[in-house]
Amino acid sequence: MKIARILIIDDELDICRMLTALVKDLGHDAIFATTLKDGLKAAQSGPFDLVFLDVKMPDGSGLEILSKIRQTPSNPEVIIMTGYGDPDGAELAIKNGAWDYVQKPTSTKEIKLSLQKVLQYRREKRDRKPPQVLDVEGIVGDGPPMKACLQRLAQAAKSDTAVLITGETGTGKELFARAIHRNSSRAAKSFVVVDCTTLTETLIESTLFGHEKGAFTGAGRYYSGLFKQADGGTLFLDEVGELSPSMQKSFLRVLQERSFRPLGGSKEIQSDFRLVSATNRDLDAMTKAGRFRDDLLFRLKSFLIELPPLRQRRDDIKEIVIHYLRKFSDRNRSGIKGFSTEFLECLTRYEWPGNVRELVNTMERVFVSANNDQTLFPKHLPTHLRVKLARASVVNMNEGKRTAKSDERTLLQLRSFREFRRQSISEMERKYLQDLISITGGSIEECCRISGLRRSRLYGLLKDHQICRNA
Repeated sequence: MKIARILIIDDELDICRMLTALVKDLGHDAIFATTLKDGLKAAQSGPFDLVFLDVKMPDGSGLEILSKIRQTPSNPEVIIMTGYGDPDGAELAIKNGAWDYVQKPTSTKEIKLSLQKVLQYRREKRDRKPPQVLDVEGIVGDGPPMKACLQRLAQAAKSDTAVLITGETGTGKELFARAIHRNSSRAAKSFVVVDCTTLTETLIESTLFGHEKGAFTGAGRYYSGLFKQADGGTLFLDEVGELSPSMQKSFLRVLQERSFRPLGGSKEIQSDFRLVSATNRDLDAMTKAGRFRDDLLFRLKSFLIELPPLRQRRDDIKEIVIHYLRKFSDRNRSGIKGFSTEFLECLTRYEWPGNVRELVNTMERVFVSANNDQTLFPKHLPTHLRVKLARASVVNMNEGKRTAKSDERTLLQLRSFREFRRQSISEMERKYLQDLISITGGSIEECCRISGLRRSRLYGLLKDHQICRNA
């Protein structure tokens, strides 16, 4: 049995020692760190199979370094531990690749069982055949969010199960659908696209089911229909959330039976297609609102791939820019253009509401408008984009000024308090000295005896407060 290496990142020494002892009892090695800084440094120093990571640490949240730990060369599994129940934190942990999310305190038996399952998974993964090289033409980026999506793509390509791809407009849903088809056993057959936004109630049956010659006015010849054209291949339902209730019913029957009857036909036709769907809508919310059939969603959502918006994968922007600049250069048979650091900074600061599609369109415009310029600068960007960045910069500057003014007001209030305290003490001293002179009849010896002040200090105070001992 291969000895596994475990890293424990927790600020509670008792837990660190307990987990270390448990790991060593199982015949494995363990080290621990009590801060995020030291934990991340340890994770980057060598290979680990598993990391136990606490959420609430002295120098931040463990969730902040989860993705960085997962990006280390050994790509260890991570079990998140927390003493604070946080559903949002649990969701974030799982989406960032955590193996599990457990709450303290948990039994030694549960920790041991979870640890053994992780090590079994790592062992089987190590012994597995090397993964096939994916054909991901057009999909650019290898940051953590995209890596997770590509792993899902590889899994989907190995099976015939129905896949639902979700994500904002412009995130590359059709690219993923085509990549699933190209990497599947159906790659030699057709990839048929159904644009659900263009389907109408009157054309849906003839478009999808096909029709016999003479089935209706204008049907001058036989048409096989998209369902039949996808036989043996992949049927891609683009923007499936746009289907009307009656269209949803038509799709459901075909997906259940994999058979249909063309218009004017007398018998059912079979079609063995693999289904991939895509939408930018929240189908779960639509189902709860009664606008999408739950039985259809069940059929579509056997396997889910959620594509992140570009603003959540800014690290990929540079690679995307380089890829498309080369592509435009080849297409136009011109020299490759470079870009300044300020140009890239502008691209990474922008929110990209249209996602990768908007970035690609922007880069094509920039490439054309730059003409013979070999280096791209912010001035080459479209005016509307530069205006948005400028406005955002001014807003941030004004917010900074407001914060500074607020801090200044706070500082002035602190100064006023100090002044108030000084004045209050001064008034109390003056009152005390006046009473002292009055009681002693101005006798310096008596004043010093009662107050405990030295003669020189007493004279100094009387002078400061302009009090005459004979008054």
